[in-house]
Amino acid sequence: MDSATGVKMLPETSAVRYTIDPAASRFTVRAFAAGLLSGFGHNPVIGIRDFSGDVNFSPDNLAASSVGITINAGSFEVQNDVSEKDRAEITRTMNDQVLGVKRFPEIAFESRQVSGMKLGESLYVLKIESDLFLHGVTRPQTISANVAPGDDKLRAYGEFSIKQSDFKIRLVSVAGGALKVKDELKLAFDIIANKDS
Repeated sequence: MDSATGVKMLPETSAVRYTIDPAASRFTVRAFAAGLLSGFGHNPVIGIRDFSGDVNFSPDNLAASSVGITINAGSFEVQNDVSEKDRAEITRTMNDQVLGVKRFPEIAFESRQVSGMKLGESLYVLKIESDLFLHGVTRPQTISANVAPGDDKLRAYGEFSIKQSDFKIRLVSVAGGALKVKDELKLAFDIIANKDS
């Protein structure tokens, strides 16, 4: 209580700032085949290679936490064991027809509100309500993440789904539509961030 104003004072909380280490982190997108020939098709797994961002984590006041990530849309790389010809074709289709990387070179994720609870000595589960900017469209996206802060590093991991149609992405197909990609994509992340000095 502030004796001068009579207003109840909230305890001060300080968020710890971390910078994401993309080399130590893993971020993947899994697409799913549909159509008559889907039994012969691959479910492509795409690795996101170039991204950056920071995390502000406040263990005493989770609502004061935040995260922001920027992804280079041209850094998606096929991880499946496929021929070089197929790899090149998938990459070209992804860059030109799906992501439109020349028009939309960046993908951005910015949290708006964070809530959650402590599960253990150094483990929290967070609900991150955010804005996802993809393919020129911004839409709300809620993500659940497990967060494990350490002395000098923070790890955040989890998965979530998006629908390509929500971001005005045209679903691609080959073989006259006999093999196509489903609307839903599953994204998995295992982010390592280093504490700022």
